[in-house]
Amino acid sequence: MCPMSTQTNYTVKLTDGPLEGKTISAPLTDQGSPKPTVDVPSGTAGKVYRYARTTGEEYDDSGAPSAVDYRFLEAVFTTGSDQP
Repeated sequence: MCPMSTQTNYTVKLTDGPLEGKTISAPLTDQGSPKPTVDVPSGTAGKVYRYARTTGEEYDDSGAPSAVDYRFLEAVFTTGSDQP
């Protein structure tokens, strides 16, 4: 990310899987880059969809990532004992 950028979020574009075509906002890492994976709540208690970053990226005028493509990786199920 360009040092002058104040951008802290980017658009996650879900390109396949159960949420294909949806977009969400996610925070950039402390280093100013997109996260390698994002977990998206499924609407069912104890279940999230995990998406992994791909090579598709768009940048704003400052050079910071503004939109990044993610592909479906897996559904993750948790139980009450898995949570802190």
